Amino acid sequence: MLGVPGGQLYYEAEGDGVPVVLVHGLALDARMWDDQVPALNDIAKVVRYDARGFGRSTRDAATAYSHADDLWRLADHLEIDTAVLVGLSMGGRIVVEATLAAPERVRALVLLDAVLDGVPWDPDSERGLQAVGEGLRSGGLDGAKAAWLHHDFFVPAQRAPDLAGRLAEMVGDYSGVNWTSADPHAPHPNSIELLATIASPTTVVIGALDVPCFHEMSDVLADRIPGARKLTVPGVGHMVNMEAPEVVNALLREVVLDHSLAGPSAGRDGVRLRPLRRDGKAEA
Repeated sequence: MLGVPGGQLYYEAEGDGVPVVLVHGLALDARMWDDQVPALNDIAKVVRYDARGFGRSTRDAATAYSHADDLWRLADHLEIDTAVLVGLSMGGRIVVEATLAAPERVRALVLLDAVLDGVPWDPDSERGLQAVGEGLRSGGLDGAKAAWLHHDFFVPAQRAPDLAGRLAEMVGDYSGVNWTSADPHAPHPNSIELLATIASPTTVVIGALDVPCFHEMSDVLADRIPGARKLTVPGVGHMVNMEAPEVVNALLREVVLDHSLAGPSAGRDGVRLRPLRRDGKAEA
């Protein structure tokens, strides 16, 4: 555990090589990366952690904080100067904000079905979010968790019993603090207006079966981040790393190996990965 002002961060780090930091989605925790760690730890120093208030990490109700600052506090604790940042959904927003805060420290950026503030949620997805509040009022925290697991963006993963079980376990262990109390998180930057300033090589990944608003978010990220490439993974939804681990693992190994060859400065000045067409195939 790493002590931070107003809380503690649970983390795991293993392997040796280019540092890779994995950041999870809302109501989930570091266990969502179970398929990625063994696929990377022979070539990378893989760091995964529970964001403040999630999983085994804690936060109090009064101390201001930011998830992006926490990421860099953990990197400093582990003596990591530069890293590949990987985030899914809420984790995607966190790693974008961390990149905007310290661009010189980011070797590469991988955004998996990432949240982007400023892009409206489609009506069905918005109703799914409202159902969490309704579940909280009618059934307490258990009702909120049940509504969350029934959101449309989890539907493809829920079709596989093993994935459904893993998701239910993580959500079941969630404290629910973001649903039951005010969040003292510092104001988020206006990331959508700052995407053009990101110089790190960026890959945007979206599951073909994800909900419409996340497709729009991924389009905006790919269009506005200079040189970004986009990959659409067929047959899977929002939890792309869990639903298609072989695709995500191959992509992450490619990113790590390219930046291992490029050296520590690759995040700004090194190799740019091959651009991808909208169908996810690499251009010549």
